Amino acid sequence: MELKVPPAGESISTVMISEWLVAEGDSVSADQILVVLETDKINVEVPSPVDGTLVKILKQPGEDAEIGDVIAELAAGAGSADGRSKEAPADKEASPTKDESAAKDHSAGKNAPVKEEPVVSPAARRVLEEKGIDAASVQGTGKGGRVMKEDAMAAAQSAPVVKPPVPSASTQTGEREEVVNMSPLRRKIAERLVSAQQTAAILTTFNEVDMSGVMELRNRYGKEFLDKHGVKLGFMSFFVKAAVEALKAYPEVNAEIRGNSIVYKNHYDIGVAVGGGKGLVVPVLREADRLSFAEVEIGIKELAKKAQEMKLALSDLEGGTFTISNGGIYGSMLSTPILNPPQSGILGLHNIVERPVAVNGKVEIRPIMYLALSYDHRIIDGRGAVSFLVSMKNAIEDPARLLLEI
Repeated sequence: MELKVPPAGESISTVMISEWLVAEGDSVSADQILVVLETDKINVEVPSPVDGTLVKILKQPGEDAEIGDVIAELAAGAGSADGRSKEAPADKEASPTKDESAAKDHSAGKNAPVKEEPVVSPAARRVLEEKGIDAASVQGTGKGGRVMKEDAMAAAQSAPVVKPPVPSASTQTGEREEVVNMSPLRRKIAERLVSAQQTAAILTTFNEVDMSGVMELRNRYGKEFLDKHGVKLGFMSFFVKAAVEALKAYPEVNAEIRGNSIVYKNHYDIGVAVGGGKGLVVPVLREADRLSFAEVEIGIKELAKKAQEMKLALSDLEGGTFTISNGGIYGSMLSTPILNPPQSGILGLHNIVERPVAVNGKVEIRPIMYLALSYDHRIIDGRGAVSFLVSMKNAIEDPARLLLEI
């Protein structure tokens, strides 16, 4: 029986084999996930159609495949319940003797708990072995706690860095470089960024915002908010709500160019850029104008979790009208974000730094954040862009405006 690449969504024709979760010769059960495929948007898990054995793998990790390509061969038959190869029952000669059992009990203790070894995918095991990391110390995010390749890579990144020895004169060039195929997601990101630069007249305008009002509000009501809603009151909900009000006031920022027409959107689906398991993705918070602060925070938390676990669906990534990217969580002071086509605007948030500012003729130390709005100058003029940022600034510095929608 052939295992083929299934349809992965509209506009997706090519996938990359990310990792095989079973090895050749392993018994598998129906609906057990055999392989993870990576596309330019999401990861796709391919299950076994039958109970049986994985006979041969035809496409290795890192290789590309088209929709419908055969990537493995299966033999139908009784597979094990957990997908591992069944072991033959031990015969009497293989069974431990009474004396052996007693010796074992004496050395280990009859009631000593047996630590269960985690299930580790082949690709993850390779990474852990290369880095010398114990699999038992890694928290698996796969089905049933399986340790995936991404878990292993995350563990490797957080492990202590060991300085490599200085190469001798005899070191070959090949040992100093590693050539890795660009993933479909990274390829798509590169393609879209270049396209945005080439097709849109991108300009960036800046402003600064005093975060004192928002920080005071969070300090005053943060605990009650968490107790009631089960989620922390973050900064992002304030910026999402402020962006919605600014977009209503300046609809061209929420519009897009389609051919020779301008399409004005009367809905506010805000893309929130988050770091996923294999790169930056922009899941969309739907109907943000209808959400409460708590619903915004819960929605962002759920999307970020799905991104980290690479469980985002295509529907999570499509249809955004405006994007917010928070480089401040990585320590960025200032940046010029690139548009997410076909959107016409993207707001960049940055780190909060205490700075001396003039307040009523006096110098005070205030928590200041720089805001950056990159926009398509073909549809948004400078006055509209600057006014949009001023609207954002006013709402954040006086959060009561958000409650009154002014």
